[in-house]
Amino acid sequence: MLSTGTCGASFYAEGQMTASGEPFDPSAMTAAHKSLPMGSEVRVTNLHNDKSVTVRINDRGPYVGGRCLDLSEAAFAAIGDVGAGTMQVKYEVLGA
Repeated sequence: MLSTGTCGASFYAEGQMTASGEPFDPSAMTAAHKSLPMGSEVRVTNLHNDKSVTVRINDRGPYVGGRCLDLSEAAFAAIGDVGAGTMQVKYEVLGA
């Protein structure tokens, strides 16, 4: 399993149940990833402005080509412009 990488990231804000079984909270610092273990702490850095945020993996996705992370709206807004919809990021797994 890769512990670091670069990819596209998007965000989501609609209320739903996450794959971990907890209700989705768009104001929490969480994210979806296809394969990282639930509960993993991941530092996500916007490659265009070098801002970073630490999120907890609590959901699965995204299922769009070229993207590896789907951030909560709050996590995305902390490091980029939600109006852009996507951004290129570097991610580093800090622990599980």
